[in-house]
Amino acid sequence: MKITYIFHSCFLVETAQCYYLFDYYMKDLPKLDREKPILVFASHTHPDHYNPAIFEKLEKMGMKHVAGVLAKDISKKKYPVGVETVTVTFHQKYDLPYNTQLETLQSTDQGVAFLITCPEGTIYHAGDLNDWNWAEESEQYNRQMTGNYRHEINLLAQTTIDVAFHPLDPRQEGDYAKGLLYFLKKVNVKKVFPMHYWGKPEIIGQFIKEHSEYRDIILPTEDYLPRESS
Repeated sequence: MKITYIFHSCFLVETAQCYYLFDYYMKDLPKLDREKPILVFASHTHPDHYNPAIFEKLEKMGMKHVAGVLAKDISKKKYPVGVETVTVTFHQKYDLPYNTQLETLQSTDQGVAFLITCPEGTIYHAGDLNDWNWAEESEQYNRQMTGNYRHEINLLAQTTIDVAFHPLDPRQEGDYAKGLLYFLKKVNVKKVFPMHYWGKPEIIGQFIKEHSEYRDIILPTEDYLPRESS
């Protein structure tokens, strides 16, 4: 299983049978095997998680076997023309091509989170499923958010996940790690790639410094060391 970070919450996972592309937003993709099938997942309609231009990009790259797996909240007007597409909603199971089984969780924002089982392992992409606590929100709102998030993550408690993609958002300030910490404590996960950090990869280094017990689990998507000013 080869994993390539693209940008923001977008990752490309390559297995022996196919590619999985999650939540494409922008930036170039690496060179791909045009004969290998690719499943394009979009967890919800937010433009930083679904850019329908990805299908045109893949066509220009000469990809011969492309299919979409799109959350139900995405408008059918934004579906690709001439591309086989599966519409998914939360708390459901789907048999997808290329020996791929999909289960979905309910996001605490919009759409779904993806749990994929394939011959090479189990992959989790959170989309916007996170404990979105915000200082400007009421205490009641944040308590409800935490409860909703934990309910969904508890559904994964008996699952072993080989690789996970989970938000680590610096905009949450003091609560930036709240969701990821609960996920790490409740789920048997081998490797986690933080995402959704809005161009501030140093938040990954901050997390590892503050929670060194997870140093061997958290993998950097890009250089997170602070840069010296010139």
